[in-house]
Amino acid sequence: MAVNLKTLSATELQTLIQDASAYLEGARKNLVKDIKAKIDALLQESGLTLDDVYQRRAAKHTKGSKSHLKGSTVAPKYRNPEDPAQTWTGRGRQPAWFAAALKKRGVTEESLLIGGGKATTKKATKKTTKKIAKKAVKKAARRKAKA
Repeated sequence: MAVNLKTLSATELQTLIQDASAYLEGARKNLVKDIKAKIDALLQESGLTLDDVYQRRAAKHTKGSKSHLKGSTVAPKYRNPEDPAQTWTGRGRQPAWFAAALKKRGVTEESLLIGGGKATTKKATKKTTKKIAKKAVKKAARRKAKA
């Protein structure tokens, strides 16, 4: 069946597309039906089931699967100093008490750790001091530029 598409109007082309899509869907359904019948016949001849041929993977935990983590809990990492009953694992969105505590002067994430804060090394302290000094220099330069 050769159809000259150049001679068809937009409406006729749309109708042709819809008819072809319906025909394609029907042909695909028939193909799936035929393949299923062949597979069922082979399985019946051999005395096997589909589970014998294709083992289910749901029982195993694949490398990328997180289904084995469902229901598991993570130990809390941070504790609210004002209300010790409030804890946070460090995963997901920060609780309001955590964000509010960090805004207070002198409070750091390390100070909210349950096991107590880790002692900072001299190297880390130097880095922090350098960052603060750079920020102060930039701030002074901005003030000078505005004046």
